[in-house]
Amino acid sequence: MNIVITGASKGIGKAVATAFAADNHELFLCARNEVALYNTVAELQVKYPDSTINAMVADVANKEDNKKFAEWILQKAGTADVLINNAGQFLPGSVYNEPEGLLEQMMAVNVYSAYQLTRQLLPAMMAAKQGHIFNLCSIASLQAYANGGSYSISKFALMGFSKNLREELKPYNIKVTAVYPGAVMTDSWGDFDNSNHRIMEANDIAAMIIAATKLSLQAVVEDIVIRPQLGDL
Repeated sequence: MNIVITGASKGIGKAVATAFAADNHELFLCARNEVALYNTVAELQVKYPDSTINAMVADVANKEDNKKFAEWILQKAGTADVLINNAGQFLPGSVYNEPEGLLEQMMAVNVYSAYQLTRQLLPAMMAAKQGHIFNLCSIASLQAYANGGSYSISKFALMGFSKNLREELKPYNIKVTAVYPGAVMTDSWGDFDNSNHRIMEANDIAAMIIAATKLSLQAVVEDIVIRPQLGDL
């Protein structure tokens, strides 16, 4: 299958890319950081030589980059079998005191990137009458919390986007899954000491995503909610 993953150079994106590469698929990856992206490509290609790993440096929050990435995928693959809208950013703040422009930034990275890429890839998927779209939402899509501010607002919007897509794409046999992870050990947590395994690993999220792609054609996992065993922080 052709697997498209945004924000694939680290964290959950890299873990998902690793899981699909291990399953011998053809991957189409993007990230903003060129060095990190191509280091990931080299690592995966050496470890999983039966997979084909394609990559393009792109900031999908930028509309032009997003368009170029989509055109590149369509030119090389024709269509996407699985699209994983993973690119995202967390910046803390409260509505009443966060920096001016933070909402626009969070919406661009966490919502518009997925909206625009999905719209560009959908015609080919609809023509093929198959595909699976995953949107990386968050526990913050389900429950507001202190210092969540515009990040949580954007993740609520991504949940709404996912629900709309699910209804719209049923007649085209395209599955839509919203993924709601709790705390996951990624760069967003900085130097957090996870030696006691308090929060989840990126591989946990990847395992759930790849499992959802293996169901029969008539079955879809609409929502994946996954939290640390001891609950949210």
